Amino acid sequence: MLSEIISFLDKIIWSPPLVFGLLITGLLFSIMSRFAQIRQFKEMIRLLFKGEKSPQGISSFQAISLSLAGRVGTGNIVGVSAAIFIGGPGAVFWMWVTALIGASTAFVESTLGQIYKQKENGEYRGGPAFYIEKGIGGKFGKIFALVFAAITVISIGFLMPGVQSNAIATSLHSAFNIPKWIVTICLIILLALIIFGGIKRIASMATAVVPFMAIAYILLAVIIICLNLGEVPALFALIFKSALGLQSTFGGIVGAMIEIGVKRGLYSNEAGQGTGPHAAAAAEVSHPAKQGLVQAFSAYIDTLFVCTATALIILMSGTFNTTDGTKNAHGSPNLIEDNGIYVQNADGSKDYSGTAMYVQSGIDKAFQGSDYHFDPNFAGFGSYFIAIALFFFAFTTILAYSYISETNMAYLTRRMTPKKSNFYITLTRCMLIIATAFGTLKTADAAWDMGDLGVGLMAWLNIIAIWMLFKPAFHALKDFEKQKKEKGSGRLAVYRPTNKDVPNADFWIDKAKNEQNFYKHK
Repeated sequence: MLSEIISFLDKIIWSPPLVFGLLITGLLFSIMSRFAQIRQFKEMIRLLFKGEKSPQGISSFQAISLSLAGRVGTGNIVGVSAAIFIGGPGAVFWMWVTALIGASTAFVESTLGQIYKQKENGEYRGGPAFYIEKGIGGKFGKIFALVFAAITVISIGFLMPGVQSNAIATSLHSAFNIPKWIVTICLIILLALIIFGGIKRIASMATAVVPFMAIAYILLAVIIICLNLGEVPALFALIFKSALGLQSTFGGIVGAMIEIGVKRGLYSNEAGQGTGPHAAAAAEVSHPAKQGLVQAFSAYIDTLFVCTATALIILMSGTFNTTDGTKNAHGSPNLIEDNGIYVQNADGSKDYSGTAMYVQSGIDKAFQGSDYHFDPNFAGFGSYFIAIALFFFAFTTILAYSYISETNMAYLTRRMTPKKSNFYITLTRCMLIIATAFGTLKTADAAWDMGDLGVGLMAWLNIIAIWMLFKPAFHALKDFEKQKKEKGSGRLAVYRPTNKDVPNADFWIDKAKNEQNFYKHK
């Protein structure tokens, strides 16, 4: 009954208005910024390794690692497989579109996170709840911010961890035959050791793991491409023809293709969802636009690199199925593309759905040659590699979820005594650990439905908020580009707004005043 309710709500929230609203928002922000996410591409890379660091804040590289920990997760492997299963190869194209124009949305929300951040208990805190209250202002702004923070705690802290932990438990059990209860206990212990250490420990873990795993995964895809170089032109032709409805096999599912491509693209790169600004706000930078550009680049890394790596492994090896959305008399999906990839269930039925098995079999086929035939019980290099990749990707995503949920709980309890506030933050951490444990035991479909519900709720609220607040973000971009032109490098840009320019940007206004007083009395 509960799963049916969640599935019903998921369909309402992920209706066409949200899907096309995200695309339109990204496109209009791209036009308003004169496609800064493309013009400033070189600057993004330069800023990535040139951030500052302080006892209160983390470096730009740590911030993007923490952000990527949240972005690069199960959606990059299982989500891409599911997108191809439901929408065909063309869904990959719409994931690319979501990343390309969504990078401008990521810039706006992350810059706002920096502009309206504040220092609490010796650490920088920020995110949608903070910029909604300060940017919109008034009673409406406070209520809106409280609603967003509460929904984020529930979505990130309870609904979404299950997607990640379910993938970890399933893949480790499949590849190494590790009982799920052992996986659950190990996850609980590891999570507790890290998340109770605060933002510094979470960021250190993300910095150590995420870049290494992402590079290893992309490198594997490059090797597979090199082994099948002659197939690349036809492969990209298939993606584009399928996306535009020009490929007869997939022509009838264009609507589903766009919806699932955007949906999985958002779930993966999180542009517009409101999660990225939390990590962005924690960074120590001299100008908010710097972190906005760095976070825009993280959307590229997630979708254009990691998700594309998954898609190419699957499509190049031909290890995928695609459904037309209907089912036969036995309850199995009717396939319009059947490459014989399935898992034999205990009751004798066949599961054709898009899962990590597509990627596993794709890797195995790439290294075993064209005469390879898929064996659902075969546990080769592909299953081992994907199990390890999923563990690190999904585990670091849960760590990012922990930081985001506790940041919003800190916002909700900021007017309480420090002791009481810390109690609720600890409770939030415990809730996330319980949700993670629960996720290892429930079905994958239930986990994804709950995750989609959480993502959709946050996206609706955040999109409304950034449409009301985009002006300060573009003001910061204009100021950054002006200083970059005058000084010859954006790294030297310093943000000194006035209350007239950007009302309630208290952190930056006070910082500018303190600098003036310092030089005045020097």
